[in-house]
Amino acid sequence: MTDAAPTAARRPGEQALAALGLGAPAPSPADASPHAFPGGGRWRTEVPSVEGPEALAVVLKESSRLDVPIHRISQGSGVWMLTDAEITEMVEATAERDIELCLFTGPRGTWDIGASVRTDSRGAGLRARGHDAVAGCVEDAVRATALGVKCLLVADEGVLWTLHRARETGIVPADTTLKVSALIGPVNPASYAVYENLGADSLNVPSDLTLDHLTEIRRVSAAPMDMYIEAPDDLGGYVRMYEVAELIRRGAPLYLKFGLSKAPGIYPYGTHLRDLTLDTARERVRRGRLALDLLARHGADGDMAPLGSRLPGPLNRFPTDV
Repeated sequence: MTDAAPTAARRPGEQALAALGLGAPAPSPADASPHAFPGGGRWRTEVPSVEGPEALAVVLKESSRLDVPIHRISQGSGVWMLTDAEITEMVEATAERDIELCLFTGPRGTWDIGASVRTDSRGAGLRARGHDAVAGCVEDAVRATALGVKCLLVADEGVLWTLHRARETGIVPADTTLKVSALIGPVNPASYAVYENLGADSLNVPSDLTLDHLTEIRRVSAAPMDMYIEAPDDLGGYVRMYEVAELIRRGAPLYLKFGLSKAPGIYPYGTHLRDLTLDTARERVRRGRLALDLLARHGADGDMAPLGSRLPGPLNRFPTDV
């Protein structure tokens, strides 16, 4: 993966606070990420929770109106919640704009008969329970990639490794990218490196990781990182808008995910949630505009990766012949 020196950016309130004797020390070059996306750029954008063709159309229209560049659009309900015609429509619409489309794979512990996820401990979480659940995820992956989907979202380590092996052997296309869900996101550098070796091409980390945590991760891995700049309530509802420039400096290569707090959950999506889904899709793009405006005001908007770029560059992998 191409390395690039981070650009200097003005921190929020810097000049005013310095004039009042409240200035902060200059950022240390030692805590900055040395990594970038292949082809250049330190950050990409993602609009999540785009649950079907109608929501996608809203996002594309709003992104044009507000001039919000989009590298990736992701969906959370799952491949199984879309017909072939709907998937094809989404593939074609994103291809016209050279945007990567990422769909969630298969059965998850929260949507089956597993009782442990309904306990206070939320045991097992979204992981695929049993052989049949793994098989369902693989079925979704094969079906989606056959229809032109190039990115798959996973929430289980075994599914991740299985799909990585599947692309190594040609069961799914070799250029398929695998994205780790925020719901199993790694929280330390050791686990981040394990996910990379299992086949992850980008890893969604929880939005409550500190800046130092990002620096620790970047000392062991250059795999692209995804982070909600504004997290949904079920992921904590954290809002980190004013840290966007510093998140990039520490965490690059970084996908800025424009989530939405104070909004009800919409998974699995159906027409009974249509108005809410379209309204929240529209607002996620607006949140993206706000984040990009902050970057511009702080002089940190110049390192965006080229639109249309999607591959992660060379990454570390476990051998697949064992």
